[in-house]
Amino acid sequence: MDHAIETEALTCRYGRTRAVADLTMDVPTGSIYALLGPNGAGKTTTLKTLMNLRPPASGTARVLGVDSRALGPAELARIGYVSENQRIPSNLTIAEIEAFCKPWYPTWDAALANDLRERFGLDPRARIKSLSRGTRLKVQCLLAIAPRPSLLILDEPFSGLDPVVRDELTTGVLSLADRDGWSVLLTSHEMDDVERLADHVGFLANGSLLVEEPMQTLLARFRRVEVALADGSTPTGRRPASWLDFAVDGRAARFVESQACPAAEAAWQDAFPDATIEARPMSLREVFVALTRSSIAPDGRTR
Repeated sequence: MDHAIETEALTCRYGRTRAVADLTMDVPTGSIYALLGPNGAGKTTTLKTLMNLRPPASGTARVLGVDSRALGPAELARIGYVSENQRIPSNLTIAEIEAFCKPWYPTWDAALANDLRERFGLDPRARIKSLSRGTRLKVQCLLAIAPRPSLLILDEPFSGLDPVVRDELTTGVLSLADRDGWSVLLTSHEMDDVERLADHVGFLANGSLLVEEPMQTLLARFRRVEVALADGSTPTGRRPASWLDFAVDGRAARFVESQACPAAEAAWQDAFPDATIEARPMSLREVFVALTRSSIAPDGRTR
């Protein structure tokens, strides 16, 4: 199976509002795929549809080779799921919730569960209701990862957590070093964690997929360009469509080049023949901001 998740023209609605519009997305088997986008872009709706928590209005989604609308206990036992809004019984201890979950998963790995418990500093005697939000998320990650799922879905798992807890959680996710065929789909606004974790990226805006490619390819083609203008000079000719977030401030012009290559560099020189031009690589956070700004129309709506 080449793809853990495949969607084709997937559309989801809340009444007359389209939350996801004609989404065609492929999550390669064995990848850690980050689905990014601004609030309201349709990320959580997409994940809920993939998990058969809500039906699509049209189009299809296949998860581990099965239509999402046909996912049953056997398929769900191969999927780990962690959400910031997920709830687990608060009166149980960590040991009790583990004992409750274990029989449902034929692939439950007790040794891995012990390792994660130690890694996360979890006391098996502690009751869920006594735990902080960050520690509860550690428990949820343990319950999702211990069965060694074929697919792990993480919906904003790091939101609002301190850096130490986020680091512990990302380390736990990466702990499956022998993850041959093991796939992850995650959403998050913590770009530093995403850049550390993910090897594929998809960018949603207004329910539509604008970008989908390997992380390395994405970062390689984006550059922050700064131009020191001569007195009174302006760019010559029409600006290429690959220039995002263009602005002139006094004697400096700044923009994001989204298709960096030798030909693009030549275009900079042609546009600013008498200027000093500097370009630098961008972090995923900077790329995310540039893509988000470029998807916002003048009236404030996403394009």
